[in-house]
This record gives sequence, structure tokens and C-alpha cells, in this order.
Amino acid sequence: MRRVLPQTLPVWVLLIVIAGLLISQITTLYIVSRDRAAANGVVDLYRLNDRAFSLVQLMHAASPEARKATASGLSNATYALTVSDTPAVASSIAGDDELAELEDILVGRLSKFGITDARVRRDPATREADDGGAIEGRDVGEVERDLLVLAADFAQSDKLTASLRFADGQWLNFTEPNTPMGPILSFDSLPLYALIAGLVVAMSIWSLRRLTAPYRMMETAVKRIGNDLKSPPIIETGSREIRTAAKAVNAMQARLRDYVEDREHLAAALAHDLRTPLTRMRLRLELLRKSAVRAALTHDLADIEEIASSVIDFATFEVTEEKSERIDFWSLVESVADGYEEVSFDNDDTRSRGVICLARPVALRRCVTNLVQNAVTYGKRAHLSLHRSGKTITLAIHDEGPGIPQAELDAVFGSFVRLEQSRNRQTGGLGLGLTIARNIARSAGGEVSLSNHPGGGLLTELSLPLAT
Repeated sequence: MRRVLPQTLPVWVLLIVIAGLLISQITTLYIVSRDRAAANGVVDLYRLNDRAFSLVQLMHAASPEARKATASGLSNATYALTVSDTPAVASSIAGDDELAELEDILVGRLSKFGITDARVRRDPATREADDGGAIEGRDVGEVERDLLVLAADFAQSDKLTASLRFADGQWLNFTEPNTPMGPILSFDSLPLYALIAGLVVAMSIWSLRRLTAPYRMMETAVKRIGNDLKSPPIIETGSREIRTAAKAVNAMQARLRDYVEDREHLAAALAHDLRTPLTRMRLRLELLRKSAVRAALTHDLADIEEIASSVIDFATFEVTEEKSERIDFWSLVESVADGYEEVSFDNDDTRSRGVICLARPVALRRCVTNLVQNAVTYGKRAHLSLHRSGKTITLAIHDEGPGIPQAELDAVFGSFVRLEQSRNRQTGGLGLGLTIARNIARSAGGEVSLSNHPGGGLLTELSLPLAT
């Protein structure tokens, strides 16, 4: 069910607008149709009342034979008119309250002409609809065509039949066709409705894009800042809402950058300042005679110096100013691999040669070096392969080590996280290599991922976007 429902706010709002438009249009058409039907019903009763008055006024003083002759001359297929001794409406009980009230009105209005009884009945159409075949093929004007079509509509519409009794017992019978109900929607009006609906939807889409522009901008900016805290600030242009959102994002980025740089500088300064007392301690150890205590202290000092150097490298990674350049990724990987005898290439795909990425050269070399060194340190040997897929280049590093438990694959990217718990720096490391490598890759728009190879060992993949 979630796949069917929209997943974004603009689509939800657009669906609500379209649904509201459809509901309002359907409701409006229904109200208009109902009001038209009610208005036409009143008009039909008025027309029958008016025609009854005209006919009775014309015939009340005439003889029975003269009435019949007049009725014969006025009758036609649409407006039937007869004078007879029996009423056309046999029942004296009206079919509904409207007709009963109309009968009373007719008697009251025509009593001065000798009318003593009035009966009205509703009759459905008694002939098939005229398909307009008689009009087709005729050379007629637009007005004449409209009149012929209207006459056909009157001929096929429902009718009101009235019977009025004169004082001498003779009945005047006539029919009055109901006003034909034209369609609310037609081929002529449908394009107009579609045009209006299209304009409303287009304006809604434009408004939604303007409304959600700050959200899209903030989403893009947050992703960009997450990958590279030193990315340039957003241009503060556009509507007031967009400018306000851009200012907020830029202010957040500036505060985050200051916060991180302060702590990085602090860590780097502390680690750097440790080197002075460490150097003095090493000099004093040289004055001591050779002993097991001296060797142990020398080893501990070497570990402390290595930790300080690693902390400085980690802390100054974001602080160091380095511009991105176009880099031949194959050549960079090949130069790093040349420094390790345990590294070999599994593929020699010429298509992978000459691929260019956009990154900071020194940082990217450190990233590749950390990944290769990690594979050599824990996996004994490293097998490299480079391939290109679409707009992405991927460096795969497969080692021959024991791999990593599935639950720890993401945890090893944390700072100072080591799966090897020994105190030996040659085997346990500091837990910063993968952290630095992933940060560098993400700052270049790429990613570092780990997985256990089906054939054994750990598979490390560095993905970077191709330079445009």
C-alpha cells in the first residue's frame, strides 16, 4: 500500500488540489443541473398556464363547432389541441402536489370564462428521439440549424397534458412540451473545462515548486554539508522564504565549521605539544644504561608518538586547505600500490585507465593508502581491481584475511574503533584509518563500503563520481 501512496509532500498537496478541484467541479455541475431542472419545471407550469389562458380567452365565446374548427387549425405534431365531449385526462386526481395546485390556479383564473374544471397530467415522450438526420445534408444557416435542433428536442421531450371543461360541458384538451434539458457538459464546453482545470493544475504545480523550494534547497544543502563541511555557502537569492532558509543553512554551516575547527585545532595542538616532553624523555632515556626497563620505556614512547601523529593527521584533515583537482585515478592507485609488495592487480582493463575524478589530491592519496594498508595489515595480501560503471568508478580491494563479523561492518568506521584488541600498534592499529578514508571519500562525493567476500576475506569498495 505504501508503494501506491505518494512519498513526497508536493505530490500529496498536488493530489489534494486535484481532488478538491474534481469534487468542486462535480458538486457545481450537480447543483447547476438540479437548479436548472427546478427552474425548467416552474417555467413549464408557467407556459401551460399562459397557453391555457390564451386558448380559453379565444374559444370561450365560440360555439362548439367553431371551437373544434379553431382547435383543428391551431393543432400540430408538437402542440396537440382538440375539443371533445370527453377529457383527455381521465383522472380527476392530480399526480402530485404541484399539479394539484396548478389545477386550482387554472380554475380560479379561468372561472370568469366559464371554466368549471381543470385537469393536468404529466406524459412521457411518445416518439423516438430525432437523430438530426433530416438536418444533415441540408444547406441551412447556423440559426436555422439551431431552430431545427431545438424543435426536435421539444418533439422528444416529456409533455404536460391539460383538460379544461367549459360551462356547456365541452372539454378543451391540449399538450405543452416540457423545456428540453440540455447537457451540462458538451463537446463545445468540455475543452473549456479542460483548459481551466489544466490552468489550475499548472498554477498549483508552479506554486508548489515555489513553496517547497526552501525544503529542497535545505535537503540538498544538508547533504552537501554532510559530505563536505567546507563546501561553498548557498547563494541567498529568491523569495523571502528562500532567502531566510538559505541564511539559516549558511549560519548553521558556519557555526558547525567553527565548532569542528576549534576542536580539531585543540586536538592537533595538544598532540603537537606532546612531542616536546616526549623528545626530552627520549633524550633522557639515551643517558640510561641499557636495560629491560629502558627498552620497555622506549617502546612505550614510540607508541605515544605514533598516537600523537595519528591524532594530528585526523584532527587536521578538515582544517587543511586543499583545492579539488582533476585526478587520473588509475595512475594514483597504481602509484600507491607500487609501495607494497603484497598488492597485486586482478584486472588490466584498458577502459579503466585514464578515468578522471575530481578530488583533493593529497587527501585522496591518503584515502587509497589507508584502505590498501588496512587490507595488507589485516589481510596479508591485497588484490586490487578498478572498473567503471556509468558515471561512477569503483576501486575494489579484496584481502586474504578472516573478514569482519557482519554486525561490525559499520562500527569499524567509527573513530578509534579497533576489532583487534591487542595493545600492539603493529597489529591493533589506532582505529582511525577507515574513518579518515570514508570522510575523504564522502567529501569528494563518493563512499567507502565494506562487505565479506563470498570466497573469504574482506572486500573494500571505494566509489567516486567521474569528473564531468
